[in-house]
Amino acid sequence: MMSQRNSDVSAEVAAELTCAAENVPFTPGQARACTVREVLDRVGGKWSISILVSASHGPVRFTELERHVEGISRRMLTLTLRNLERDGLLHRTVYPTVPPKVEYTATPMALELYESLVALTSWAERHRRAIAEARTRYDARHTD
Repeated sequence: MMSQRNSDVSAEVAAELTCAAENVPFTPGQARACTVREVLDRVGGKWSISILVSASHGPVRFTELERHVEGISRRMLTLTLRNLERDGLLHRTVYPTVPPKVEYTATPMALELYESLVALTSWAERHRRAIAEARTRYDARHTD
């Protein structure tokens, strides 16, 4: 796995992870409350669904996720894993071996979400051709 120093992911995580609902009162030392939109953006993110579904089947290693999540770069996988861990959806376990072994497991909160994610991905699979055809028809009608 890439180190934070070499990937500069830590700075991006800090910038992206601000969960700042506007006009929500909070006292110093408390994190701002996340809006529903922010939670849905994280859970429904481009890579999050595949990662959460994979981790819901049991512990999964970084390299397994890298192979399973089609098209994701190491950098984006690292960033997404950290975001999901920070949000309480994944638990990261580091084993003191050489090289270090790291596993990710879905938390009870993520497991509660699992059936909804599977239903959503199943729906997308069932309707992807119809959506592609609808786009083609729409584009043909709206071409200048």
